Amino acid sequence: MDAFAVSVSSGISVRGFSWRQAVKLGIWFGAFQFAMPLLGWFAGSSISAYIVAVDHYIAFGLLAFIGGRMVWEALSSPCGVEPGPTELSARRLAGLALATSIDALAVGVSMAFIEVDILLAAGIIGLVAFTFSILGGLLGRRLGCLFQRRAEVLGGLVLIGIGIKILWEHLSV
Repeated sequence: MDAFAVSVSSGISVRGFSWRQAVKLGIWFGAFQFAMPLLGWFAGSSISAYIVAVDHYIAFGLLAFIGGRMVWEALSSPCGVEPGPTELSARRLAGLALATSIDALAVGVSMAFIEVDILLAAGIIGLVAFTFSILGGLLGRRLGCLFQRRAEVLGGLVLIGIGIKILWEHLSV
């Protein structure tokens, strides 16, 4: 769900968002959502306490930083100049993909203690994230066309909101 929302936000904020960029989003998010449960599964219980203790802080920090930067860029650009990047950089994609997949690492740790085909489970998770990230990016592109500059601010606020949601869920447990 977080990868979908972040994809919508990316589709909103990137000027001229294209199918190619949507597929790029899908590949990054799908790959991270596939890899993180595998990493967690391999790590097993030896580091699970450390992952669970900090995953929400990392996700919040990354999303709040990227979202805050989007809002800042939208509000500080002169009138008549379209805010937002024209391309999703590998650095930005890696940060977003990592932030939205950290929980999958902890899920992978828990899967190490039950009998599950980890490759099948991770494959399904990755495929769903890939598909919904593409759809979310394309939906965001449509929303961006409708709302123009306000969409960049909205996209940044969505990222910050997702970060707060992740932090809130983990701190209220």
